[in-house]
Amino acid sequence: MSTTSLAGLARDGQPSAISSIMSARPLARALGRLPRQKPLPCSVCRSRQFTSTAPRAVKPAAGADPNPKEQIKGPEIVAPRSYGKRIDEGFTPKPLPRPIGLPNPPQAGENTGVDSRSMSQKRDDFVDYDKHLARRKELTAQMSKPYFRDWGNLKFHEGKSFISPPRLFKAELSLYFPNFYGQTLVKGSQPTDTTPVLTGKASVVSVFSSQWAETQIESFVSSDANPGLHEAVTHNQDVAQMVYLNYEDNRAKAMLVKWFMGSLRKKFPERDWNKYFLVQRGLSDTIREHIGLLNSKVGYTFLVDQNCRIRWAGSGTAHPDELEGLNRGLVRMAEEVRRANYKPATAREAHSRQHLRSGTLDL
Repeated sequence: MSTTSLAGLARDGQPSAISSIMSARPLARALGRLPRQKPLPCSVCRSRQFTSTAPRAVKPAAGADPNPKEQIKGPEIVAPRSYGKRIDEGFTPKPLPRPIGLPNPPQAGENTGVDSRSMSQKRDDFVDYDKHLARRKELTAQMSKPYFRDWGNLKFHEGKSFISPPRLFKAELSLYFPNFYGQTLVKGSQPTDTTPVLTGKASVVSVFSSQWAETQIESFVSSDANPGLHEAVTHNQDVAQMVYLNYEDNRAKAMLVKWFMGSLRKKFPERDWNKYFLVQRGLSDTIREHIGLLNSKVGYTFLVDQNCRIRWAGSGTAHPDELEGLNRGLVRMAEEVRRANYKPATAREAHSRQHLRSGTLDL
């Protein structure tokens, strides 16, 4: 008998502890090669995973996106932007190459910019490293924007981004105007959504964020510059309206606008106070790219139909032929609303179901 085998035996003829350990090593090595499984959660944790069926609230974005053009389908709108490569000279506005807007219909309550997360959701997000990285990218994109880029782009045709289409976009090809959330001119009112106001009527929507931009949208919609538009709205008052979105993300400037709401009320009849919105959140770079708001210092005008689809758009200071296209488009949209209202109830329901289904498709 060898020395090793003798060492493996005890004085009473039984295997020693040393031989037991040596014989267990191959088994330990074999077990170590097996994939390790995560321990099962306890019964309380398992119940928590399936009791909540409500959609999880998401923290509002910082407003900046590292690549806002990523989700856009179709030809790009060639125009100067606050991000990307700088254009120094040689830019001329071109007609819109495609319908603009979001692919899905807007819903009241979305895109409000309000953080609706619970305390437990905020705690979970605080320790989520992936969400920290996403937030870091947003803040990096926000800080990397040249502050005076939009002001510098005003040297190109007073900031005009594109030429308006000569006629309306087809309804079946048009995309959607987003929902916004803001304070109206109604005394004592709370912030509300824009989608209920736009639904069911042909709307002229003006979006601006400065005195310069407000002067530009007045070249489209003021009674002095475009009396024909006001005649069309008055003649179709039951199905047509004018809506104003004053976007101001600076809290100090927004507070000044609220202080002077009394003077703003004098500019509009009381029946239109609920159609003027002071919006402070919800206009991210991605939404700007979708709906064509390519310069934050420029005013934009849209024709939005009864289903919140963008049928026509204008930017900057109006050209004479653009005013004609705006007025003709509003009259045609008003006729479409009347025809839709005259449909039987069953036909309207079928059209609404088809409208909702088409909103989920990629146009």
